Amino acid sequence: MIRQQREYNTAIYCRLSKDDGKVTESSSIQTQKEMLTQYVRQQGWKIADIYIDDGFSGLDFDRPDFKRMLQDIEDGKINCIVTKDLSRLGRNYLEAGAYIEVYFPERSVRYIAVNDGVDTLDAINTDLAPFKNILNEMYARDVSRKVKSARKTRFMQGKFLGTSAPYGYKKSTENKHLLIIDEEVAPVVRRIFALAKQGLGIARIRQILTDEKVMRPGAYSCNNYDRYFDGVEDKRYVWSNNSVRDILRNPVYAGHLAGYKRPAISMKNQKRPCRLPEEWVVIENTHEPIILPEEFELVQKLITSRRKSTQSEYENIFSGIIKCADCGYAMRTSSAKRRKRPEPIDNIGYFCNNYGIYGKKACSQHWIEARDLHTVVLEDIRKHAKMALKDDGKLAKRIAERISSQSKAEVVNLMKEQRRLKARLAEIDKIFSQLYEDRATKKISDRNFTVMTEKYELEQTQLDEKIKQIEGSLSESQKSSDDTKSWIKMIKQYADTIELDAVMLNELIEKITISEPEIIDGERIQTVSIFYKFVGCIE
Repeated sequence: MIRQQREYNTAIYCRLSKDDGKVTESSSIQTQKEMLTQYVRQQGWKIADIYIDDGFSGLDFDRPDFKRMLQDIEDGKINCIVTKDLSRLGRNYLEAGAYIEVYFPERSVRYIAVNDGVDTLDAINTDLAPFKNILNEMYARDVSRKVKSARKTRFMQGKFLGTSAPYGYKKSTENKHLLIIDEEVAPVVRRIFALAKQGLGIARIRQILTDEKVMRPGAYSCNNYDRYFDGVEDKRYVWSNNSVRDILRNPVYAGHLAGYKRPAISMKNQKRPCRLPEEWVVIENTHEPIILPEEFELVQKLITSRRKSTQSEYENIFSGIIKCADCGYAMRTSSAKRRKRPEPIDNIGYFCNNYGIYGKKACSQHWIEARDLHTVVLEDIRKHAKMALKDDGKLAKRIAERISSQSKAEVVNLMKEQRRLKARLAEIDKIFSQLYEDRATKKISDRNFTVMTEKYELEQTQLDEKIKQIEGSLSESQKSSDDTKSWIKMIKQYADTIELDAVMLNELIEKITISEPEIIDGERIQTVSIFYKFVGCIE
């Protein structure tokens, strides 16, 4: 049968992604254009247009020139498409197959992949196209896997992989994977954290930066200000809540790299849902910090704790700190059932959240008024601060008696055992020296030498392990002493404080537990236990 010759308005489609090889994109695209142009002219067909997607993955069909080509098909301008091979059309075998087997035939469009010998007018060769598409996708998966693996390896080594440095940093000119502090805007970052430490919320910090006309991160990093901000000067200084929040939440300012915040769902699905901060992968101590790590952690707690009570304008500075002494659940705020008083603090109290949700079967109320809690905690902080100023050695001794994990006798015994083990190690060293001399002078056989050395090497290993364990225990004891000194130095500054705030609480206190009140001789008695950081509950 003689095939009827048809006039074709042909589209030449060229595509190249960054993962398609080491050849430079411009030269590869040019090679595709020349090859396909020559092919079309040899067939005597008309070239309707040339469509180029340079730097676009074959896994995604959302490409600008590919979509333009589809629109031209719908408009009747094209009835033939030519590509170098099937992979240029796409590497997703399901979508590529849908175009080749359904979309193009329905619109009477002939498709040719020159190097793969695929022509939709030739049924035999076209039947092989799905298998070639699958191989193309397998190749894409393999390349994607290798690229991801290489990037992850570099990230785990502490190398910064972003295209641009985060606000406050710049890339080192000597090492593009190393962040160095940008001293021009680093003071802004320090100011943002300082304001957060003072207890200011994100919205308030944003307003301060805007009012003071501090250039926003987007304006600072943009080279063409007028075009970026449409010529409106003030736009350069309008900070957003997200900009402030992103800075306060980013571990990069504490010297750590955080990655995998929004990983793609899969190779074919590029949606990137956000992960919670605790799900991020963090590589610590990769570059010089702008903010001390302990200050960064304090700000994270402050951000969490800055929640208002729903019943009033009372600021719940104890959020995340106050717990029920019996069940361990958090205590939540509630309005006090009385005539409203002028001060918000006098209209609020705390009760066990476990009781609030499940009732008496779970726990009891543990009610305490906010004013009483503030008074008790403030007095305790001031008392210990004054004790530290008056005689910090006496306070340190008192704390040491409470928190030491080992008694003085236990520490003495550990040190005694450590000396004994080290002495035995020294003896074994002498034994080894003698064994080698005896072997050299033939006083001991090779067999006995081997047996004896294996025995003493095993004992050596066991002694080393025991010594490390003892050193660890002694180190913990020393650490407790150092922590006590640090806490005493910290609390001294609050001897004359007259008001509590979230900064003070999060800096000094690990948790506060509230007991169920008891009625003793007609008097309501309730225990408030304050567990300070590093030193625990002093009394």
